[in-house]
Amino acid sequence: MCAHVLVAEDDAMQAELIRRSLLAEGHTATVVHDGPAAVAAARRIGPDLVVLDLMLPVLDGIAVCRALRREDDIPVLMLTARAAEEDVLLGLEVGADDYMTKPYSPRELMARIRTVLRRSGRSAARREEPVVRAGGVVVDPVRHEVTCDGVPVECTPAEFQILLALAGEPERVFSRRQLLQCTRGFDRSSTERAVDVHIMNLRRKIEADPRRPVRLVTVFGVGYKLSGGRG
Repeated sequence: MCAHVLVAEDDAMQAELIRRSLLAEGHTATVVHDGPAAVAAARRIGPDLVVLDLMLPVLDGIAVCRALRREDDIPVLMLTARAAEEDVLLGLEVGADDYMTKPYSPRELMARIRTVLRRSGRSAARREEPVVRAGGVVVDPVRHEVTCDGVPVECTPAEFQILLALAGEPERVFSRRQLLQCTRGFDRSSTERAVDVHIMNLRRKIEADPRRPVRLVTVFGVGYKLSGGRG
């Protein structure tokens, strides 16, 4: 699974370590060191994944992630020395798909990258999976597309995997832990709340009134389900 990865990291030594690790895995890499350069490079090369440092100069990682999400669904793996849960959740709220705190091992980072690429559907390797439908929501795993009542819906890779699981078994109640397993390795300290953030973002995209959801509903004390049945 070869991919082009954009590395946005202001620490030159860290950036070079990531670049060498990516090359050893068979990927190609573009390295930038500030926020505006990250946005410009993403627009220019259309990477399969962005490894994004939260504390970039000029334009921080949160602002960069927001800018990317306005234009594309490029998977984003955010890196930071800040381990507070609020920082993790903020990153997820603006569309990051995974989050690693420093220090980290290059092996763990490469494992996370492999998982994100495999799940995102943007790399060359794609599984032949059937389109799933439920309650007006259509999820196409091969084309990595979502529509709701015929209208295209842009989802992050993590949101896509959660919706794919829910639509594949409509009316089944999934626990937060089960939905987390559908995505990728979030920091253990924020697992359940991370799923809540993704559900909140999905409701904004597929519900007429996100405050009163009728499709993506909460089953109190258990988890979430997608209502409406197949079709």
